[in-house]
Amino acid sequence: PRARAAPPRLFIKHEKEQAIVEIELAPLLKSNGKEATHIIKRIIDRDRGSDRGKGAGASTYFINGHKSTLKSVKELVSDRYHIHIDNLCTFLPQDKVGNFSGFDKQALLLETEKSLSGHLYNTHQDLIELERALQSSGTDVATIENELAKLTKENERLEREKELMEERQSYLERIDLLKKKRAWLIFDQKREEAKAAKEQREELKRKRKEAEREVRPLKEKHADVAGKHSRIESRYKAVETKIKKDKKAYDDCLAKADRYTDEFGNELSEYHTIDAQQRRAEKAVEKERLRLEQIEAEGNEYPSMEVIDRTMSEKKVEMARLKAQKVSEQRQVSGVIERIEDAEMEKKQAAERLAGLKDDKALRLQMICQRIKSVGDAYDFIDHNRKMFRRKVWGPIAAEVQPNNQKSASYLENHVAQNTWKAFVVECKQDYDLLYREVKQKLNISINIIMVNNGQHESRPRLYSDARMEVLRQEHGFLDYLDETFTAPGPIMGALIDRHNVDRVLVGGDAVHNSLERKDLLNFLSTREANDRRPGKQGSCFFYTYKGVSIKFMSQASRYTGLIGTTSKDIGPARLLRFGSNPGLMDQFDITIQEADEFIAKLQPVVNATIVKLDEMNGQAIVTVQFMGGMKRALERKDEKIASLESSLEAAIKRSRTDNIEVNPNKRGEGYTIQEETQAGATMDGTHEEDFSRAAHVNEHTHESTSLFS
Repeated sequence: PRARAAPPRLFIKHEKEQAIVEIELAPLLKSNGKEATHIIKRIIDRDRGSDRGKGAGASTYFINGHKSTLKSVKELVSDRYHIHIDNLCTFLPQDKVGNFSGFDKQALLLETEKSLSGHLYNTHQDLIELERALQSSGTDVATIENELAKLTKENERLEREKELMEERQSYLERIDLLKKKRAWLIFDQKREEAKAAKEQREELKRKRKEAEREVRPLKEKHADVAGKHSRIESRYKAVETKIKKDKKAYDDCLAKADRYTDEFGNELSEYHTIDAQQRRAEKAVEKERLRLEQIEAEGNEYPSMEVIDRTMSEKKVEMARLKAQKVSEQRQVSGVIERIEDAEMEKKQAAERLAGLKDDKALRLQMICQRIKSVGDAYDFIDHNRKMFRRKVWGPIAAEVQPNNQKSASYLENHVAQNTWKAFVVECKQDYDLLYREVKQKLNISINIIMVNNGQHESRPRLYSDARMEVLRQEHGFLDYLDETFTAPGPIMGALIDRHNVDRVLVGGDAVHNSLERKDLLNFLSTREANDRRPGKQGSCFFYTYKGVSIKFMSQASRYTGLIGTTSKDIGPARLLRFGSNPGLMDQFDITIQEADEFIAKLQPVVNATIVKLDEMNGQAIVTVQFMGGMKRALERKDEKIASLESSLEAAIKRSRTDNIEVNPNKRGEGYTIQEETQAGATMDGTHEEDFSRAAHVNEHTHESTSLFS
């Protein structure tokens, strides 16, 4: 047995090249009564077989001189002779050694038969049963008679049932025959009905032909009448068209007559308005003269241009002072604004980097797909073919969960099996079959698939009631259940609950260790709820920390003895579910963002106050510039208005002295029309009104400027 695994050619000694082993088995009795003898020979050659292998190719087997294989030799020995050569050793358990030494001759014989051949043992047992049956055969006559009577009654009952079955079969055959007869009767009835319908159809055809012969003369008369109607209708349309043309010509002539009448009335009214035009022109001359005098009187109230220029110079000096002060304030506030912008930029960069670090799901997915090639290939197929599936495919599970902290991640990763973390979750059987067929069978990619029907797991009660859980929190230091220490989509949570019961695992702190040592916590956790009728105690599983070390504690009650067995082990930090970034770096970015907010909040009031001050300076300067510019523009416009009014007065006087008879250029040649004079007057009136409104505005500023020039 010790050299069983060594190559067979190592047993060739004494500088020989071959070794021959020949075994002749005991004669075997054939079915025809003759004995058969099998001679098995094995030749081991030193030069054959692989050097690195076990030398299996170095052996050649023969059965009765014919070349064979090792498999055929084993089948012959095990099937025909019932000799088992696969296991050369028999191991006895420790608790069986004492029993073996206390066996008597009969028990020792049975155990020896078991170890040698199952066939010998079974044959021995058959002989024992036959011997027992032979000894008890004399006492079983009454039992056999009772059994015979019972079987006779059973046979009679079965005979009656047989007769009933045969009678039922005859009735069924008769019913089938009657159904066939009924079908033929229905067929004959329908055939007679079809013959009658056919005769009725022929009769209706004959009547239709007779009716058509009678109606033919009426159709011919109808065709003649229709032709006469169409000819009359065409003549009516021609007459109607002629009437419309004559009516249009009449309307045109009537319109011309109306137009000529209107033109005559207009010429007559224009003739009567010549005197009125003359009087209106004289009034316009008087009005222009009054306006000119009024503008000249108002212009005398304005200060001279020298005074205005001197005042403008003083205001320019004041504006220069305001501008210098404004530049100083702007320079100061620009520095503060630059510092605020730098702080905001630093805050923005820290926030962007923090957001990238917080996206643990994407980082974890990338890490898993790079580390485990099969998971990455399966995810790529799912991501590119999501339209193939009826519902959403989730996974891998490790990329879908989000622990609350690093400690929760280590607890969860230790409790859930690694195959589950690499699995994908589907919500229906069709998606399960499709994903398995496309990925596993066609692409030959290893994949784990979990199905959560409709994406929802059945809700079940907690292992501990709310009252007991409150006691565990207050007195023993437990915090939550394991499924409350992380977040995940519904199907992912359902898969973790169904596979690993994360809703029944507790998570605690340092106080749990003290309760285990002093408060009999284990017995409290093993006691079932009042509504749980199952016998015995229940197991438990929970995580806790002690002196900075995370520990997993499990207990299980024995079904037979009722004793509680416990196991505990230290667990390390999470590797698969670890956060994708350094928590210290994330805290540093949070501090940077907070400091930037405080710095901006400190400088923003200074900037706001300076901006308000600059706005006041700008408002004061704008008011001064606008006032002086308005005063100067008012004086300039005054001179322009006086010149304009003088030219208008001259034109009005000229028009009042000329003949105001209207001449229409379209009829009598070019000339000054009443319409043109009316439009010119309206335009002049509008211009004068605008000038007077501006003059009034200038007059208002004149009273305000009295204090400046005094």
